[in-house]
Amino acid sequence: MNLPNRITVARMILIPVFMLFMLVEFPFGELKIFGEDITYAMLIATALFIVAAATDWLDGYYARKRNLVTSFGKFLDPLADKLLVAAALIGLVELQLVPAWIAIVIISREFAVTGIRLVAASAGDVIAASALGKWKTVSQMVAIIASLLHNIPFSALSIPFATIALQVAVVLTIWSGIDYFLKNKHIILRSV
Repeated sequence: MNLPNRITVARMILIPVFMLFMLVEFPFGELKIFGEDITYAMLIATALFIVAAATDWLDGYYARKRNLVTSFGKFLDPLADKLLVAAALIGLVELQLVPAWIAIVIISREFAVTGIRLVAASAGDVIAASALGKWKTVSQMVAIIASLLHNIPFSALSIPFATIALQVAVVLTIWSGIDYFLKNKHIILRSV
Protein backbone atom coordinates (compact mmCIF):
# COMPACT_ATOMS: atom_id res chain seq x y z
CA MET A 1 0.00 0.00 0.00
CA ASN A 2 1.46 3.36 -0.99
CA LEU A 3 1.82 6.41 1.29
CA PRO A 4 -1.33 8.28 0.16
CA ASN A 5 -3.47 5.19 0.71
CA ARG A 6 -1.90 4.63 4.14
CA ILE A 7 -2.76 8.24 5.04
CA THR A 8 -6.35 7.65 3.91
CA VAL A 9 -6.59 4.47 6.01
CA ALA A 10 -5.18 6.40 8.99
CA ARG A 11 -7.98 8.96 8.52
CA MET A 12 -10.52 6.16 8.71
CA ILE A 13 -8.89 4.79 11.86
CA LEU A 14 -9.09 8.24 13.49
CA ILE A 15 -12.89 8.32 13.08
CA PRO A 16 -13.81 6.05 16.03
CA VAL A 17 -11.20 7.75 18.22
CA PHE A 18 -12.67 11.15 17.31
CA MET A 19 -16.18 9.85 18.05
CA LEU A 20 -15.07 8.49 21.42
CA PHE A 21 -13.82 11.90 22.59
CA MET A 22 -16.81 13.64 21.05
CA LEU A 23 -19.53 11.51 22.64
CA VAL A 24 -18.14 9.99 25.85
CA GLU A 25 -18.20 12.15 28.95
CA PHE A 26 -14.64 11.94 30.20
CA PRO A 27 -13.82 13.40 33.64
CA PHE A 28 -11.22 15.77 32.16
CA GLY A 29 -13.18 18.85 33.14
CA GLU A 30 -13.88 21.89 31.04
CA LEU A 31 -12.37 25.15 30.02
CA LYS A 32 -13.86 28.61 29.64
CA ILE A 33 -12.89 30.20 26.31
CA PHE A 34 -14.30 33.61 25.36
CA GLY A 35 -16.93 33.17 28.04
CA GLU A 36 -18.10 29.77 26.76
CA ASP A 37 -17.61 26.44 28.54
CA ILE A 38 -16.21 23.60 26.47
CA THR A 39 -14.92 20.26 27.70
CA TYR A 40 -11.34 19.18 27.20
CA ALA A 41 -12.70 16.03 25.56
CA MET A 42 -14.51 18.15 22.95
CA LEU A 43 -11.31 20.11 22.31
CA ILE A 44 -9.47 16.82 21.79
CA ALA A 45 -12.27 15.62 19.49
CA THR A 46 -12.03 18.87 17.51
CA ALA A 47 -8.25 18.52 17.20
CA LEU A 48 -8.66 14.92 15.99
CA PHE A 49 -11.27 16.02 13.46
CA ILE A 50 -8.97 18.77 12.17
CA VAL A 51 -6.09 16.29 11.83
CA ALA A 52 -8.33 13.79 10.04
CA ALA A 53 -9.70 16.49 7.72
CA ALA A 54 -6.16 17.73 6.98
CA THR A 55 -5.09 14.25 5.91
CA ASP A 56 -7.58 14.56 3.05
CA TRP A 57 -5.44 17.30 1.54
CA LEU A 58 -2.22 15.51 2.48
CA ASP A 59 -3.01 12.18 0.80
CA GLY A 60 -4.12 13.95 -2.38
CA TYR A 61 -0.98 16.08 -2.40
CA TYR A 62 1.32 13.08 -2.12
CA ALA A 63 -0.67 11.06 -4.63
CA ARG A 64 -0.39 13.80 -7.27
CA LYS A 65 3.16 14.92 -6.47
CA ARG A 66 4.64 11.41 -6.49
CA ASN A 67 2.32 10.08 -9.20
CA LEU A 68 0.84 7.53 -6.80
CA VAL A 69 -2.78 7.87 -7.87
CA THR A 70 -4.46 4.45 -7.73
CA SER A 71 -7.98 3.21 -8.35
CA PHE A 72 -8.04 2.03 -4.74
CA GLY A 73 -7.16 5.56 -3.59
CA LYS A 74 -9.75 7.16 -5.89
CA PHE A 75 -12.37 4.95 -4.26
CA LEU A 76 -11.13 5.00 -0.66
CA ASP A 77 -10.35 8.73 -0.33
CA PRO A 78 -13.89 10.04 -0.96
CA LEU A 79 -15.29 7.17 1.13
CA ALA A 80 -13.08 8.18 4.07
CA ASP A 81 -14.25 11.80 3.69
CA LYS A 82 -17.89 10.76 3.67
CA LEU A 83 -17.44 8.52 6.72
CA LEU A 84 -15.71 11.32 8.63
CA VAL A 85 -18.37 13.89 7.77
CA ALA A 86 -21.26 11.49 8.44
CA ALA A 87 -19.83 10.41 11.80
CA ALA A 88 -19.27 14.02 12.85
CA LEU A 89 -22.75 15.13 11.79
CA ILE A 90 -24.48 12.22 13.50
CA GLY A 91 -22.50 12.92 16.66
CA LEU A 92 -23.37 16.62 16.49
CA VAL A 93 -27.05 15.75 16.10
CA GLU A 94 -26.77 13.48 19.15
CA LEU A 95 -25.25 16.41 21.08
CA GLN A 96 -28.00 18.70 19.76
CA LEU A 97 -25.45 21.02 18.15
CA VAL A 98 -26.70 20.46 14.58
CA PRO A 99 -30.31 20.04 13.45
CA ALA A 100 -31.07 16.54 12.19
CA TRP A 101 -32.40 17.80 8.83
CA ILE A 102 -28.98 19.27 7.99
CA ALA A 103 -27.29 15.96 8.67
CA ILE A 104 -29.92 14.15 6.59
CA VAL A 105 -29.49 16.48 3.60
CA ILE A 106 -25.69 16.26 3.65
CA ILE A 107 -25.48 12.51 4.25
CA SER A 108 -28.18 11.78 1.63
CA ARG A 109 -26.26 13.73 -1.00
CA GLU A 110 -23.09 11.82 -0.12
CA PHE A 111 -24.86 8.46 -0.47
CA ALA A 112 -26.38 9.50 -3.81
CA VAL A 113 -23.04 10.65 -5.23
CA THR A 114 -21.33 7.50 -3.97
CA GLY A 115 -24.02 5.46 -5.73
CA ILE A 116 -23.27 7.19 -9.04
CA ARG A 117 -19.54 6.67 -8.50
CA LEU A 118 -20.13 2.96 -7.93
CA VAL A 119 -22.24 2.69 -11.09
CA ALA A 120 -19.51 4.52 -13.03
CA ALA A 121 -16.81 2.30 -11.54
CA SER A 122 -18.69 -0.83 -12.57
CA ALA A 123 -18.54 0.48 -16.15
CA GLY A 124 -14.82 1.23 -15.82
CA ASP A 125 -15.25 4.98 -15.40
CA VAL A 126 -13.73 6.96 -12.54
CA ILE A 127 -15.34 10.29 -11.72
CA ALA A 128 -12.97 12.82 -10.22
CA ALA A 129 -14.13 15.37 -7.69
CA SER A 130 -15.09 18.75 -9.15
CA ALA A 131 -13.96 22.14 -7.85
CA LEU A 132 -17.49 22.72 -6.57
CA GLY A 133 -17.36 19.38 -4.76
CA LYS A 134 -14.10 20.40 -3.11
CA TRP A 135 -15.62 23.70 -1.95
CA LYS A 136 -18.55 21.70 -0.59
CA THR A 137 -16.16 19.54 1.41
CA VAL A 138 -14.28 22.56 2.78
CA SER A 139 -17.56 24.23 3.80
CA GLN A 140 -18.69 21.07 5.57
CA MET A 141 -15.39 20.77 7.44
CA VAL A 142 -15.51 24.44 8.54
CA ALA A 143 -19.14 24.09 9.67
CA ILE A 144 -18.38 20.92 11.62
CA ILE A 145 -15.34 22.47 13.32
CA ALA A 146 -17.34 25.59 14.25
CA SER A 147 -20.10 23.37 15.65
CA LEU A 148 -17.66 21.18 17.59
CA LEU A 149 -16.20 24.33 19.14
CA HIS A 150 -19.70 25.52 20.16
CA ASN A 151 -19.24 28.59 17.95
CA ILE A 152 -16.20 29.76 19.94
CA PRO A 153 -14.82 32.48 19.51
CA PHE A 154 -17.72 33.93 17.51
CA SER A 155 -20.22 33.43 20.34
CA ALA A 156 -18.42 36.16 22.33
CA LEU A 157 -19.15 38.54 19.45
CA SER A 158 -22.78 37.33 19.12
CA ILE A 159 -22.05 36.13 15.59
CA PRO A 160 -23.81 32.84 14.77
CA PHE A 161 -20.86 31.68 12.64
CA ALA A 162 -21.52 27.96 13.16
CA THR A 163 -25.13 28.39 12.02
CA ILE A 164 -24.11 30.45 8.99
CA ALA A 165 -21.37 27.95 8.14
CA LEU A 166 -23.88 25.08 8.33
CA GLN A 167 -26.27 26.95 6.04
CA VAL A 168 -23.49 27.60 3.52
CA ALA A 169 -22.51 23.92 3.70
CA VAL A 170 -26.10 22.85 3.01
CA VAL A 171 -26.40 25.20 0.02
CA LEU A 172 -23.07 24.03 -1.45
CA THR A 173 -23.99 20.40 -0.73
CA ILE A 174 -27.27 20.70 -2.64
CA TRP A 175 -25.73 22.78 -5.44
CA SER A 176 -22.78 20.44 -5.92
CA GLY A 177 -25.12 17.44 -5.80
CA ILE A 178 -27.32 18.86 -8.56
CA ASP A 179 -24.22 19.79 -10.57
CA TYR A 180 -22.81 16.28 -10.08
CA PHE A 181 -26.02 14.63 -11.28
CA LEU A 182 -26.35 16.91 -14.31
CA LYS A 183 -22.72 16.38 -15.37
CA ASN A 184 -23.03 12.62 -14.99
CA LYS A 185 -26.60 11.99 -16.12
CA HIS A 186 -25.27 10.00 -19.08
CA ILE A 187 -23.86 7.45 -16.61
CA ILE A 188 -27.22 7.21 -14.85
CA LEU A 189 -29.17 6.91 -18.10
CA ARG A 190 -26.74 4.35 -19.49
CA SER A 191 -27.16 2.12 -16.44
CA VAL A 192 -30.98 2.16 -16.34
